[in-house]
Amino acid sequence: MVDKIRIGGASGYWGDADMAVPQFLADGNVDYLVFDYLAEITMSILARAKAADASMGYATDFVSAVIGKYGSALAQAGIKLISNAGGVNPQACAQAVRDELARQGVSLSVAVVDGDDLMPHLSTLSDTRDMFSGQPFPDTNRVVSANAYLGAFPIAEALNRGADIVITGRCVDSAVTLGAAIHAFDWSPSDLDLLAMGSLAGHIIECGAQATGGNYTDWLDVADSLHCVGYPIAELRHDGALIVTKPEKTGGAVTCGTVGEQLLYEIGDPAAYTLPDVICDFTGVTLEQIDIDRVVVTGARGVGIPSHYKACVTWADGWRGGTSFFYVGDEAARKARIFADQAIKRARAKLTTMDSPDFDEVCVEVIGDESHYGVAARSVNSREVMIKVACKHTDKRAVGLLLRELTGAALGAPRAVYVCRYPSQTVPCGSLIFSVGSQGRGAH
Repeated sequence: MVDKIRIGGASGYWGDADMAVPQFLADGNVDYLVFDYLAEITMSILARAKAADASMGYATDFVSAVIGKYGSALAQAGIKLISNAGGVNPQACAQAVRDELARQGVSLSVAVVDGDDLMPHLSTLSDTRDMFSGQPFPDTNRVVSANAYLGAFPIAEALNRGADIVITGRCVDSAVTLGAAIHAFDWSPSDLDLLAMGSLAGHIIECGAQATGGNYTDWLDVADSLHCVGYPIAELRHDGALIVTKPEKTGGAVTCGTVGEQLLYEIGDPAAYTLPDVICDFTGVTLEQIDIDRVVVTGARGVGIPSHYKACVTWADGWRGGTSFFYVGDEAARKARIFADQAIKRARAKLTTMDSPDFDEVCVEVIGDESHYGVAARSVNSREVMIKVACKHTDKRAVGLLLRELTGAALGAPRAVYVCRYPSQTVPCGSLIFSVGSQGRGAH
């Protein structure tokens, strides 16, 4: 057991910038790198990829942009990697990593944590409901992925067995950090306050540069250096003491403000932030700036162990698509809405002649007229707006019909419309989040 470890948060989502790894290698004092690639929509995308090619279904960036570029350097530095890049196909991801390491002549042990895949158990889930909306479970014949959010102890066990790289399927975002801490400090399932502090460390660094100045309220304080923003480092001790910092000579900032905003991000009830390994109470957390880019975080408490795992289910629920246009000139917003309204009416008229049902949903958004502020909108008459029109339908052809009518309406619309060159897309959709009973930690 060691006294202190430094963990670098290298990725906040699939598609995050590839700046973190070279920063951590240059800093020269990091023990673990953790990579979070998965969001609920990402699981849907990966499920589609696997359906099209059984060897896919994982975050390919981890193989190409991390192992492919830095595998040898990471091995020489002795840095261990933990990532949920496995998505819905962690074994395939691990094999791709092994193949890439072999190509480079690098010998590292790659372990897989699986068991999150609930597809073989759909019949036992059919009576559950969405934990937020109460919506019933979808028709199991349409389900394309179902995954439980696993915790950190299986990750720690993989490290205990000598893994240099641990690849998981769906786990909670903070588990990749907590797993390293459990391994390094030999924390037990009953060390609830320590597990809460390790989870808090993971929560703060799980979104990458969002803890070091990205999406920051006081954005002007960091605006000039965001082009080289530093990624966060959690310095964690065996007693749960935590300091948040970042690599030297990088941009952004680590302040009570940047850390505090990330602390509040997506935690729901701060007195009962429920994770697979511990229920956290963050209401007593304090932040103290002790030096430039160094913030001490204390006070997380563990108040229980949950009886259930959260699970994410994605299913085929029709198609959605959308596109955007610009309007420029006097009364731009009014013209844009008339343009969209006329195109939608044309599309609906054609659906009627086809004996097709109406769109399940139609969304029209005007960006630039403050309509998103509702009653809080200020009185504006912008001379340039972007209008986004999207729809959802069970028939892919109906979605394509609206996209065609929008494009075709350009010459029969109020003047000053400009076709936006962003690509239109029609994609399958559908996802729910459930809480399902666990069988205990041994089921990992």
